[in-house]
Amino acid sequence: MDSQAKKLLLQIARKQIEAAVKQEPMPFILCDHSDLQGREGAFVTLRTHGELRGCIGRFISDIPLYQLISELAISSATEDFRFASNRIKLSELTNLEIEISIVSELRPIKNPFDFELGKHGIFIKRGIQIGCLLPQVAVETGWNKAKLLSYCCSGKANLPSDAWKSKDIEIFTFTVEIIEEKDKI
Repeated sequence: MDSQAKKLLLQIARKQIEAAVKQEPMPFILCDHSDLQGREGAFVTLRTHGELRGCIGRFISDIPLYQLISELAISSATEDFRFASNRIKLSELTNLEIEISIVSELRPIKNPFDFELGKHGIFIKRGIQIGCLLPQVAVETGWNKAKLLSYCCSGKANLPSDAWKSKDIEIFTFTVEIIEEKDKI
């Protein structure tokens, strides 16, 4: 993805977040940049002073990437259940850090340890229970593979922490292209 496309995605995300937090009408977004017409999945992560303030994503999209980022940015700011009682405030907008992760397709793995920390994200599934951790989580937490898998099960998929060892668990990996405002695109 070229630098202009990355800059556009960050601008779209910021405009939508600001409108949502200010409770203003959402700006109509139209973008004809060829890099932003694909149907890839993505996550939008929001932080203030390094502290997580929201993260919402989708692995599958039936809309162009620029529209998906628009929707995910709003959802990250207003719908992440972890922050239901502490939504992003107007005073945080100046210091709000936006990180966009464009995700690859999910790749099933047989061996739970068949992934590289910091390079691969993990997606765990048992029936309708799912959990996901972006590759950045391993770097940010310093967790090893077992701890990452355990937290993905217990903290994300609402499964026992050792569920990743079970034969009925499906484990997938994926990679991301990270776009951050601090990159000074």
